[in-house]
Amino acid sequence: MPNRTPNIPIINVEAQHQKLRAEILQALEDVFDSRAYIQGPYVQAFETAFASQHGVTHAAGCSNGTTALSLALEAAGVGPGDEVITTSYTFIATAESILHLGAIPVFVDIEPGTYNIDPRLIRQAITPRTKAIVPVHLYGTPCSMDSLQEIAEQNDLEIVEDCAQAHLAKFKEQAVGSFGRAGSFSFYPGKNLGACGDAGMVVSNDDETIWRVKKLLDHGRETKYLHDIVGYNRRMDGMQAAILSVKLRYLEDWTARRREIAAFYDARLKPAGFQVIEPPENTEPVYHLYVVQVANRDETAAALSENGIGFGIHYPTPLHVQPSMQTLGYKTGSFPVTESSADRVISLPMCGELAEESIDRVCQVFTSIAQP
Repeated sequence: MPNRTPNIPIINVEAQHQKLRAEILQALEDVFDSRAYIQGPYVQAFETAFASQHGVTHAAGCSNGTTALSLALEAAGVGPGDEVITTSYTFIATAESILHLGAIPVFVDIEPGTYNIDPRLIRQAITPRTKAIVPVHLYGTPCSMDSLQEIAEQNDLEIVEDCAQAHLAKFKEQAVGSFGRAGSFSFYPGKNLGACGDAGMVVSNDDETIWRVKKLLDHGRETKYLHDIVGYNRRMDGMQAAILSVKLRYLEDWTARRREIAAFYDARLKPAGFQVIEPPENTEPVYHLYVVQVANRDETAAALSENGIGFGIHYPTPLHVQPSMQTLGYKTGSFPVTESSADRVISLPMCGELAEESIDRVCQVFTSIAQP
């Protein structure tokens, strides 16, 4: 029988929280004492710190990563009938955020190795209805943003970055989220910077964009009872902001450790012929996930499970063949690189708390059964 409780989990949130338990509990006590439960000083402090660490002038905390992307797109002017070019190889929230605005996701294929949107194919997908491009920095690997910026400038398109898995990732020494009109982040508990619940963030260097985002997420208002536009209730709460502020202080160290772990995996798996993530030149990935391709995924997954090793499959069903996306008109075979990757990828344990002996154990079991 497979081991139901992995000895080496794919991500060890429990170990992380045990180390920070006293700091987190104190932060929560402070929120309780102040009763600043929704928005307020703890959210403002986290916004300021997060913006500074990512090299942007503004940040707006919100309820989760999905609403962050949707708010950023709406603030950038995306609306009903607009087309938004993005990737099918991502979590469904990317497309949901577009569809919630009445806009239309237009998918293109990915680059082999990076798993990110292929800039060469974007030009072919542009029509008179195209309004924006949403690059997804998948697995924490930055997209080649100079190519995307050139395409956007030449075609008068907005760029709104999906940075849900890419906290502190950089392209040419510039943090993701700062290249386009806005960027969106998720703080889902399993992310590199994870809340104890749901939370998200929109970042931008544009004053008007962040002003509009902040109004949209708080019922379309700037003052308590005067509502200029129709908005939503998508606010960040003070408790999540306080927890995230504690964790943010450790994010750079955790990120450095992830890179060390990825380098260890690479040194063992690349010489054995396995396809691992190949970041573009001039990038600093953050390895939200460590993904490798195998020819015998079911057999490999069973062996890992039997040996108490956690794993994941991110993502087995691309968006263009999801049942909820069939009205978009895509079929199996539309995006061969995406579909091949989805059939072959498996994610190995990756988190800042992963010990050297655990990494070695994962590699031993993996290479004993997996086939490139």
